[in-house]
Amino acid sequence: MTSSELMRSRWRGQRGRLEVWYTTLTDPASGAGVWLHHELVAPTGREAPYAHGWAALFPPFGAPVMARFGPSPWATPPADAVFTADGVLLTPDRLTGKVDGASWTLTATGGGEPLYTFPSWAWRREMLPAAQIVPAPAATFSGIVHIGDIVLPLTDAPGATARIYGHGNARRWGWLHADLGGGDLLEIVAAVSMRLGLRRLPPLPFVKLRLDGVDWPAGDPLSAARSFKATLPAAVGGNLQWTVTGRSAGRRLTVEVDQPANRTLAVDYRDPDGAPAVCHNTERANAVVTLERAQGRAWTVERRWELPGTAHSEIGLRP
Repeated sequence: MTSSELMRSRWRGQRGRLEVWYTTLTDPASGAGVWLHHELVAPTGREAPYAHGWAALFPPFGAPVMARFGPSPWATPPADAVFTADGVLLTPDRLTGKVDGASWTLTATGGGEPLYTFPSWAWRREMLPAAQIVPAPAATFSGIVHIGDIVLPLTDAPGATARIYGHGNARRWGWLHADLGGGDLLEIVAAVSMRLGLRRLPPLPFVKLRLDGVDWPAGDPLSAARSFKATLPAAVGGNLQWTVTGRSAGRRLTVEVDQPANRTLAVDYRDPDGAPAVCHNTERANAVVTLERAQGRAWTVERRWELPGTAHSEIGLRP
């Protein structure tokens, strides 16, 4: 499927569903980060489906700022759009909004081939509690974002637009999008399910490294996830730090993520069943990514990336 097709809403009127479109990017001129979150919630009860979201800006200096929109009744978007609510419009290549305390107008170009962090069958058939996909993992964004007193013009800012669809948020999760330069990128979703029997298991990391146009690990992402391990924070306090390690096909990956407290936003919201969740997000995380290759019984460093303040990261917890 094309990026535009993957951006279309999956929701067909079912109760108890959550659908998310989120765009994150980094301004190459200043290092500032932007997060635009669009969400459709179809409650499990009798409440009407609603749309809401937020826009957040992470300046190079000072605390991040955010403006919310909604909730408002869900309305079918125009033919060329995938989401609309309260002055906010999202299409496969445009993001616009004018809400209390914020406005933005962005045009997206490029994006590369879609990245299946989760198995493609999980996205198509909805066989897991939720699944994530990145229709445009290597896009560039130009335009302007205005939140509070900050006005940020953007030209060819690298970023990505991703999707989530399922029954709700995980019990605990970590997410990372890392632009490694030259078209290389890393996407990680590590989560603990809310389902009984699964919630006591350790986080399951879905990892996709796109290197020189080739995705690693190869094969089914669910099978590959069993070869990786994630350590996620169990509580909030100071900087949030987490790691992912694993190996596949003669390579070993180590990812170390640091979310400075003064660059991180805590955002509360609810699942379709009303259960609360809080995500702790920054578009200015620090990350170190090390890829090694086996040589006999030893490991040698194949590539290493240090990302000071340009990684996009989130830790999700239940209150």
